[in-house]
Amino acid sequence: MAVSGTAYDPKGFSFLIAEQDAYGTANGAGGNSFIALDVDSIGSPTLGVVQALDVRSGSRVLQETDFHQSITQSIKEFSVSGTATTEGLDLLLSHFCLDASVPYVLASDVASASYKSGTTTTSNQILTIVFKSAFETNADLTFKDCLCTALSFSGDAGTEGGRIKFSATFQSGSVVEDLTDATTTIDQVITANNYYMSSWDADDRIIAGTANAVLSSFSLDLVNPVVFSGISAGGFEVATRSGEVGATASFSVVYDNNFVGMFEAFNGQTTATSKGITLMGSDNDPGDGAFEFQMPKSVITDVAFNEGSVMMLDITVKAIGAGIGSSADLIEVTC
Repeated sequence: MAVSGTAYDPKGFSFLIAEQDAYGTANGAGGNSFIALDVDSIGSPTLGVVQALDVRSGSRVLQETDFHQSITQSIKEFSVSGTATTEGLDLLLSHFCLDASVPYVLASDVASASYKSGTTTTSNQILTIVFKSAFETNADLTFKDCLCTALSFSGDAGTEGGRIKFSATFQSGSVVEDLTDATTTIDQVITANNYYMSSWDADDRIIAGTANAVLSSFSLDLVNPVVFSGISAGGFEVATRSGEVGATASFSVVYDNNFVGMFEAFNGQTTATSKGITLMGSDNDPGDGAFEFQMPKSVITDVAFNEGSVMMLDITVKAIGAGIGSSADLIEVTC
């Protein structure tokens, strides 16, 4: 085989996601739309192959009979980050929250959900992910049965005009049959439908019940873990949403008259009090059309001075449920 003489610009590759109709069957041509996420880079999939590399008796060297590799119990993981755009964010949030409509809600009584081969899904519960090459046919990497386990958003008033960024981590416990024979069509290209911190009104920039935050930066971190179990030729038999579902937000705000009492608020929290609302929005009821989020009940988990050009406060809050058995919202996010 001769040297091919070709090389490719990494920026020509794309990261695509699509809704999957049934667990065990990847979305393909003629199926649901593949949406291109606006990522900084596509990263690289972690294949999670299981290898045995121990030198066994009879030799001081790893022999070919010593080596073993299995992919049936491998967890594939992918992490990407980039700019939040309308089309990709709608699918990501609907999938992550198991909610088909805006606002996307994680409830206080969010239940486990399990999937096995042949399970028909709704509300974008399962995704197919494609690492797409723009230069070669039959070179796209396709992964089925993917679930987003962590989803984060952030913004900085001093960077790109406060444009909202995102990062996401996905996992799959299913075997990948072939990583070299796919060519995928992008159905929804990247758009300029971005979101900005400047859309939030002063009265609706509320942190643990304290309003009118003069905000420098923020981050919102959501987790919804998955656990894989069983074994089959196709990989793990069952994927289950299991473990703590959580929402944490961090803010850097000006230390002004409105926030001078945050140390006392943090210190004075008790079991029965200080469950203030945390809201970043353009009105008191976040709605479709802007990136907004609301924790109806939140507790402060940290407060610290941040010495910049002016004195700032770094504040972290965590969303809490309304009590066992309550169906009240833990967090709602709109876009």
